Amino acid sequence: MEDLSLFKKIRRIHFNSLRLADALFTGAYRSAFRGQGIEFEEVREYQSGDEIRNIDWNVTARMGRPFVKSFREEREMSVMLLVDVSGSTFYGNRSQLKCDLAAELSAVLAFSATHNNDRVGLILFSDRVEKYLPPRKGLGQVLRIIREVLAPRSSFSKTNIGTALAYAGKLLPQASICFLISDFMAPDFSEQARMVAKKHDLIALHLIDATEKQFPHMNLLMGCDAESEEQRIVDTSSKGISERFAEERNAWIEQHKKGLRQSGASWLSLETNRPYFMELKNFLAARERD
Repeated sequence: MEDLSLFKKIRRIHFNSLRLADALFTGAYRSAFRGQGIEFEEVREYQSGDEIRNIDWNVTARMGRPFVKSFREEREMSVMLLVDVSGSTFYGNRSQLKCDLAAELSAVLAFSATHNNDRVGLILFSDRVEKYLPPRKGLGQVLRIIREVLAPRSSFSKTNIGTALAYAGKLLPQASICFLISDFMAPDFSEQARMVAKKHDLIALHLIDATEKQFPHMNLLMGCDAESEEQRIVDTSSKGISERFAEERNAWIEQHKKGLRQSGASWLSLETNRPYFMELKNFLAARERD
């Protein structure tokens, strides 16, 4: 039954994410993430508007009329998905958990990379690296990524983003696109983020549920920390407790957000209870304009 449930999830995410990648992201992805360099393609006759600095003077002298060198962008890149599978990502609402949103985002980004002939790999992490799939091309790689992100695992584990970033930094010899998908309930990792962003294009996708912004009013509530298993009774009707919770959590997230942006990384927050695809599309469009 567990295998059947996993298969149904994989199939649903497969078709949904493939459709979204086809409809929304292929063009945005291509524009937002350009190739890592240029390479020579051919020598052709000069046309009005061509760069004078690209004139091939040897061929021009030989042919008696101007010729220019043309180049093409190296499109092939590596995309690495760093996906948080710690205990706190098993939180959410009735329709979607944060880990479900992470799986869908991983699938859409993986399909977009595949459509553009880019390699895509995966690092699953909690307070350690749980799984590594080297960057490869093809539909089989995308389906394996979806399966690994959705695979059943213990829900009680802590988060160490710095460990995952350091691991990625050592593994990726060439400049790559790194999507860091997490709820960022983790200790400081600004130093590791700075080192990765120095060489790679680092994009943080922040997962959040609406109830994390403000406690729901349910009077006395027994809460359990998803990463430490610590249990505590909380009076959710108390305005002071609710406000303090929101302030502390917002300050925590803003600290990570500020640190990532200072390192040169990008940041986008996505909620489990809201459609994410237009927000992601607009985010990619903004990167293109920048």
